[in-house]
Amino acid sequence: MRKTVVSNTRTGGTGGTDRFGRFGVPELVVTTLALVSATILLGIATKAAGAGLACDANWPLCDGGVLNLFPATFPSFFEWIHRVVAGIAGLFILGSAIVAWRTDTDRAVAIALTIGLVLTPVQVALGAGTVILYEIPILNLHFWTAIAIFCSFGIGAILVWEHRIPTKAVPQALGLATVLVPLQALLSPLVISSYTQVLQTALYAVTLVFIGSLLLVAIVGRRRFDGWLSTVLTATPILGLLVAYFGRESVMGFDPVVVLAYTVITILAVLVYGWLGLRTRSIGAAN
Repeated sequence: MRKTVVSNTRTGGTGGTDRFGRFGVPELVVTTLALVSATILLGIATKAAGAGLACDANWPLCDGGVLNLFPATFPSFFEWIHRVVAGIAGLFILGSAIVAWRTDTDRAVAIALTIGLVLTPVQVALGAGTVILYEIPILNLHFWTAIAIFCSFGIGAILVWEHRIPTKAVPQALGLATVLVPLQALLSPLVISSYTQVLQTALYAVTLVFIGSLLLVAIVGRRRFDGWLSTVLTATPILGLLVAYFGRESVMGFDPVVVLAYTVITILAVLVYGWLGLRTRSIGAAN
């Protein structure tokens, strides 16, 4: 197992702390990640409740007059709250990227945040498309672009806090991922016939934690372990995204072939993550 070396210049952990006091770049990135996650989950809940169409194809305004202060229905109020949180998240995304470049933050962190920033106007346009057109391809692109932004800020958050993350977090994250793989299947309509708004939102909350745990494995594991194990750990999010993709596709049309593929990938992911968790734990204990 390799030793981690943290540079004293452009470090992710302290970037911007002097300028912004105790609330520095690390805290800003984590706050932005939380807002991005909240926006995604509110979007899922809005769609599950059928509130996404409550504004009658109006965007960016709704049906409640100026600032939607007088919403016609609760669903339109729900949809408007989603848009407000998304707008706040967008401001934080912009601010995080700017601050990252203007302080001594690690260049990799700044690049990750910039990717999220570049994707944000695309996501805004897709969000408008979901309201105005409401077509399945646009809905899918809207979801996966949101996941891409989440990953960008997830990567940035992990990089900026990496110097404080212990090596034992890698097997712990793998253990968590091993549990969350079957949990996603158990929370899906493949198993639960009554797919409520709460269950659907809970499923995607689990998915976000699942993806986040694998991003940690990839980033921290790549630098803390050597050889082939480092390479395999770096690739773990790829298998995780396949789990998320086929899990989503399997309930879109309940195609038996897609369901079978999802089942196989789920079993494979449990075996791979479980074995990697045991392997990294044993190596960490030996060192």
